Amino acid sequence: MKFHVSLNVSDIARSVEFYRTLLGIEPAKRKIDYAKFELEDPALILSLVPVAPSTGGTVNHVGLRVPGSPELVAIQARLEAVGIRTQREEGVACCYSTQTKFWVKEPDGTLWEMYVLHQDIAERGNAAPTPPADSSVLGQPVPRAQTVFHHRLGEPIPDRIPHEDNSVHEVQLQGTLNAPPSLGDPAHLLREAFRALRPGGVVGLHTLAADADLNGAPLDLPGPASVVRKVPVESELLEMLRQAGFVEARFDVFSEKPCFLVEGVPLRETRLAARKPGYRPQTAAHVAIYRGPLAEVKDDFGNVFPRGRQVHLNIQDWQALKQGSGSSHFLLLAPEDAPAPGCGKKA
Repeated sequence: MKFHVSLNVSDIARSVEFYRTLLGIEPAKRKIDYAKFELEDPALILSLVPVAPSTGGTVNHVGLRVPGSPELVAIQARLEAVGIRTQREEGVACCYSTQTKFWVKEPDGTLWEMYVLHQDIAERGNAAPTPPADSSVLGQPVPRAQTVFHHRLGEPIPDRIPHEDNSVHEVQLQGTLNAPPSLGDPAHLLREAFRALRPGGVVGLHTLAADADLNGAPLDLPGPASVVRKVPVESELLEMLRQAGFVEARFDVFSEKPCFLVEGVPLRETRLAARKPGYRPQTAAHVAIYRGPLAEVKDDFGNVFPRGRQVHLNIQDWQALKQGSGSSHFLLLAPEDAPAPGCGKKA
């Protein structure tokens, strides 16, 4: 375990030279917008984050880098058990590395980062070095700013969702895929949703879907459904999500009884949800073994799982399996789960 402190600095080049001299070592990582020193004695990680000159010289955050997931989970469980809320991030790309972490504030507001380092990467990553100030102080809830974008049938489809890249928690499209072409392109809005959503963010679709192609049959539906001018086939919904980049699509609602019949084709209320994946590292140190009952299955990332075979995965794909509804069909092994020397030998 190593203590971690991150400092805001007004001139990163000047600060790197200072800490190089003070600590007597070269930076372990040096970029134009980030620097990190690692000491073995004392066990310390010091990172430098450039900010505007007026705010330099203050603590950005402090924390601990722990050896693996079990230690991270144990610390988080200890805090949550006494009512201290935490903010977890899985497999995020941040500070030129991929990490799994959680954030928590101590009583006077100092932000702590507890994390596992998975691997170094060439890019800084989409995740911010520190999260929004929406965590809690000793279990006293602080309102969490969950950014949600809504679009409803009848509204013009915007060229751009009015949010920055990787900033939105959730996008809800209610009837959007039933809109007439004159209001815009729903496929474009799905691509916009992918851009604006944070890694791990969710897009939700509420729509009417057809069992088969209507082949231009006129739509004259009663009541509120009279505004519906287009009804996609169920398989089109999944393909649109896939082409936009979303994974882990699932049908939350697929009405058993049709809402309408158009020339003999059932139209059903349909609700789908899908997720924007996080950064996918190249290192494949985690293992998944599919238990069955099928001969093999395939995930949205292209990983194929023959029944009973070990498949090596990166941390992001492995966590997606572990958190998914089908996790009970897999034996999931992290690198730290490897057997101890002599395991299985007779005493």
